[in-house]
Amino acid sequence: MDFIAKNVAELSPSMTLSITSQAKALKKAGQDVLGFAAGEPDFNTPEPIVQACVEAVTNGKTRYTESAGLIELREAIAAKLLIDNDLTYEPSQISVNCGAKHSCYNAILAVCNPGDEVIIPAPYWTSYPEMVKLAGAVPVIVQTKPENDWKITPEEFEEAMSPLTKLIIINSPGNPTGSVYSKDELRAIADIAVGEDILILSDEIYEKLVYAGEKHVSVASLGKDIYDHTITINGFSKAYAMTGWRLGYTAAPKAIAEAIDNLQSHTTSNPTTFAQYGAIAALQMDQQIVADMRDEFDVRRQYMLGRLQAIKNVKVVEPKGAFYFLVNIEPMGIASINFCEKLLSKQKVAIVPGVAFGAENTVRFSYATSLDIINAGLDRFEEFCAQH
Repeated sequence: MDFIAKNVAELSPSMTLSITSQAKALKKAGQDVLGFAAGEPDFNTPEPIVQACVEAVTNGKTRYTESAGLIELREAIAAKLLIDNDLTYEPSQISVNCGAKHSCYNAILAVCNPGDEVIIPAPYWTSYPEMVKLAGAVPVIVQTKPENDWKITPEEFEEAMSPLTKLIIINSPGNPTGSVYSKDELRAIADIAVGEDILILSDEIYEKLVYAGEKHVSVASLGKDIYDHTITINGFSKAYAMTGWRLGYTAAPKAIAEAIDNLQSHTTSNPTTFAQYGAIAALQMDQQIVADMRDEFDVRRQYMLGRLQAIKNVKVVEPKGAFYFLVNIEPMGIASINFCEKLLSKQKVAIVPGVAFGAENTVRFSYATSLDIINAGLDRFEEFCAQH
């Protein structure tokens, strides 16, 4: 008898986690592996956040909270959304979840019925299609173009729509491309979505990591009708170096927010209580700490851009946000997964194959690591490319 549920059996494993695990195993065996696979900051969580969590535990703040999270945290998130994003949400419209990944999954489960179609621009974050499948919905992948900075155009959106389209996922700044949508680009997409009564899931987890004069725009801020069609996703992992804390949040129209809260009440109950006190401290501390981390990422980004542009048989679009480079390896004629396996085996450099993001002929580098590692890793990468 087959005991595994069909929709779970059909899931694709996370290649990002797989490559990271392989790299860690080689390191443990004494190999000099340089890792560019994991999507997490290499900074320690800032001390004010850690201290707030320690004090919460010490003071016995370890019991259940409301399923949507501490009211104090939801009030702090509402204040942040108003100040940073020009978005007005009541605390009751906000749900704190176990990481922004969980936030995305909750949102998709809350609005998608079996057979609904969800438009996902590719390259995409690897978990989006799998979450859609788990909801019984159908991912509709739209291949974007490097000449459009890997961003979906209004024309591509319209061509992909059908009467079954329920949702479009927009990730800006984006993983794995680092693309940042402008206000005009977002408005053009949102106007179509509103006109066709399609929901928008706006994943803004990399919001604080934008460069080269770009400005992050929350799509829900572009008008009431757009606000009423948008679920905003954000969290603490990337901006505050809190990946292991597992805290994200949704902000949504009231009916959707209530559905997400109800769903969460039957799954995780509430996110970890004492971690939530750390999140409150994150929002209330001096944000210069975040700006300093962003500036360090930008130094790495600029250095990496120059190095990659100098390698003759690869191509790269300059990323304006997040901390990734999506590198086109098509001239070398090697499938992305084979490329990454050979690079790890021969040069001990760990990167992620583009097939994981719906973008064969590409590979993803994370620059959430030190300049010394970036320099050494790119030396090895350049040598590998020269041999192929």
